[in-house]
This record gives sequence, C-alpha cells and structure tokens, in this order.
Amino acid sequence: MTSTMGTGPYRAQVPPPPSGPPVWDGPPPLAAMPVEPGLLDQIRALPGRVSIRWRLTLAYGALFFAAGAVLIFVMYVMVGWAIQANWPDLPVVWPTVEDRVLFETYVQSMQVAAIEGARRGLLIRSLLALAGMGIIALMLGYFVADRALGPVKKMTATARKLSGTSLAHERIDLQGPDDELKELADTFDDMLTRLNSAFDAQRRFVDNASHELRTPLAINRTVLEVALSDPHASEDLKVLGRTLLGTNARNERLIEGLLLLARSERELSVRKPVDVQEVATTAVEQLASFAAEHDVAVEHDLHPAPATGDPVLLERCVSNLVENGIKHNSGTSGKVWVRTGMVDGAPVVQVANTGQHVPAYEVDSIFEPFRRLNADRVESAKGAGLGLSIVRAIVRAHGGAVTAVPRDGGGLVVTVRLPGPGALAATTLSAR
Repeated sequence: MTSTMGTGPYRAQVPPPPSGPPVWDGPPPLAAMPVEPGLLDQIRALPGRVSIRWRLTLAYGALFFAAGAVLIFVMYVMVGWAIQANWPDLPVVWPTVEDRVLFETYVQSMQVAAIEGARRGLLIRSLLALAGMGIIALMLGYFVADRALGPVKKMTATARKLSGTSLAHERIDLQGPDDELKELADTFDDMLTRLNSAFDAQRRFVDNASHELRTPLAINRTVLEVALSDPHASEDLKVLGRTLLGTNARNERLIEGLLLLARSERELSVRKPVDVQEVATTAVEQLASFAAEHDVAVEHDLHPAPATGDPVLLERCVSNLVENGIKHNSGTSGKVWVRTGMVDGAPVVQVANTGQHVPAYEVDSIFEPFRRLNADRVESAKGAGLGLSIVRAIVRAHGGAVTAVPRDGGGLVVTVRLPGPGALAATTLSAR
C-alpha cells in the first residue's frame, strides 16, 4: 500500500496475516519443469509470431526476388544467343588453309570470351540491381500490405469501440467494391444487428423478470407472515409457515442474485469518481451485525483508493466478498481481513478469511454461477452460489481483474484490481 494513513486494527504498512504463499495440492505444475523447445519446434512456431502485415510483406518480397531471379536467368541465356547470332563474319581470303584455320580458331576464342564477359558483367550488375530493387520492393510491399489491411483495421477499431449501448447505431459500413473484405464487413454488420436484438431481448427479459418473479414471492411472503401472526394458528401450521417462509426468502435471494448478475454483465451506465476506501467502509459497517451473529471478527486496513465506476455495483462487489468470507468461516472466533489501497497506481481491494482448506484446483471454479466448494449443495443456507460470480461480473464490467488463492491455514485470499482513476474500462462484446 502506498498510503501511510489507514483505518482499522492494523495500520502499519506490513503484510497482514492472510498474505502468505498459496497452498499447492497435488503434483507440481508443468511450468515448474519447463521443457526446452528444439530447433524444429522453434522454426514451426515462427509463423505464429509474425504479424500478417509482415507475412504479406515477406510474401511480396519473395515473389519479387523469384521473378527477378527468373528474369536474370533468361537474360543470362539470351545475351549469349544475341552475341553469337550477331557475331560478324570477316570475308578474308587466306593464302593457305593453315592460316585460315588459325584465324577461325582465334575468332571463336574471342567470341567465347566476349560471351562469357558479357554474361559475367550482366550477372553481377543484375544481382546488384536486384538487391537494391528488392529493398525497395520490401518497403513497397509493407506499404501495400498496410493499405490492404486498412479495412481490417477499421473493423477492429469499430469492434473495440462497441458496447452494449452503441450496438444500435455503431456499424462498420465499409464503402468500396464488392470484394471479400466488403463481404466480411457486411457480415460483421449483420452480426452486430443480431447481437443488438439479442441484447434488447435480454434487457427486456431482465426488466420483465424483475416484476414477474418478485411479485408472487412478495405475495407469498405476505400471506405467510399474516398466517404466522394469527394467534389461533396451530403449532404445526406455524412450523410449516416458518419453513415455507425460509424457502421463500431463499428464492427471493436467488432471484435477486440472478437479476443482479444479469445487470452486472451489462455495459456500465454510470461512470463517476469513487473512492474504494469509502465503499469498503460502508460494506464493513453494513455487515457488522451479520459478522457478530456468526462470531466472526472483521479487521480492516483501509487506505484511499480512487477509481472510476458505478459506486452501487462496487459496494455490492465488496459486500459480497466480505459476506462470503463471513459465511464460509469454520468454527468459532473466525476472522475476515479487509484492506484497500493503491498498488502500482491501481486501486486494489483484498478480502481474506479463515475457514476450511480450499484446494488450489478448485479456486477458479468457485467463480462460476451455482458452484460451491467440493460441489456442496447441502448447506444451501449459506447462499445460492452466485456471490463470487457477481463479483467477477462487476469487476469485468469495470475493466478490472479478480484473483483468488488459498490462504495458509485455510480460507481464501481474494484480490480485486481495478483500473486507475480516470481510466475507462475496456469493453468487449462478450468476455465470458
């Protein structure tokens, strides 16, 4: 933590109890025993490391060099034919046959020397010209590849700007001839239209479900409470009513969790400056009585951590983490540690708790909806298995990251890292 002033039982800038090395269950990971790749594997991996722009550039350069080499070979052969075909005949009358033979032999040797000299000079100068033009061809090839990939870059830029609120009007609308790139852009626009329709349907479903599902449960709760308040009701009826009331409350929590999860996975509609320290303080204060009921002590070390986002969702995120740490404590005198602060210029929230041992191979799965530790569905009173799923959805909507590691001695250490103040969260069509 970078701030020197915090709040809570432990204010010194030292790592609190939960920040120990993670526990590893089972054999060591493969990364601990790296295998050195061979030369053949490295050569095979080269195409995957070169961008398509450079691959097109190298392809253009290779084609130019191949065409230049063929042209040099043709010229090399043809220059010999041209010299030989145009070599002049000298009409000289020699007195003896021996003098004529000697002269013809000398002329043929001069012809061969001229052909070889011309070919050698042509070859050297052609190779130098090919090398110079090859460099120019590579530069032109890079430029041509960049121009050819222009529509692709436009599609990429449009896809990066897209969000749940801009799908209705944001399109690529590529202009040009009806070629493969325009067909790809039109197909992408059609897909955006279908996605917009699907998002609209999802929003309508969530809005309708929030009324259609809550209303009958609220009516059931009212009827059960009225029945339980009747002084003439039998004891069996009261036991049944309390059981049904508990089941109704669990269904209400489940529906609220599902609706909140659906809202959290949308594009953020509220973005304003918020201090994560204040959010964590509010969450700790609201859950103080809940922690006392479970005999869990909540210790906190809260430092200023400015961020940008939705304060309501961030408060729900921290509340879910603290509530999850309280509910999953084992035994008496459990503890939950909460701390906030700036780490490398980014606001960070860390919540750790005592509890049962969490195998490392099950840590990632607990962020999935309806997933519980060891596939436990018996202790359903602890929740519907949506708390950490909502946390992950909220953090992703803010462009952050959430990680969890097993804590030494049992329990979890969950760390949420958000973008720095003023940073806009990156938005994707689907991050799940």
